[in-house]
Amino acid sequence: MAPNYQSNLIKMTIQDAQTKVDEWVNTTGVRYFNELTNMALLTEEVGEVARIIARKYGEQSFKKSDEEIDLADEFADVFFVLICLANQTGIDLTEALRRNLLKKETRDKERHRNNIKLKNQ
Repeated sequence: MAPNYQSNLIKMTIQDAQTKVDEWVNTTGVRYFNELTNMALLTEEVGEVARIIARKYGEQSFKKSDEEIDLADEFADVFFVLICLANQTGIDLTEALRRNLLKKETRDKERHRNNIKLKNQ
């Protein structure tokens, strides 16, 4: 029996998301695509986000076929495939993000405050 995602998606941690994606892949999705296929899919999904951003915030205009595209849904597609890749390569995204933020807090503590390019805007 497939899990009920509707009622369980109100608030979740990154670990919850990794678990839910894994459940979905192993029930509805049958199995994970291989890592190379998922990398290609991630690139494709990021391209879809880029297309929307270029049209909504950049100088390109929307095509008639692009007008109904939902940026939030496209971000979720990117996140879904990223979670798939993390799951199949054994990465705990919560821990990876925690370590990454700690690195940024240490490495970049003064870097952006002292960046003249950021102060002039």
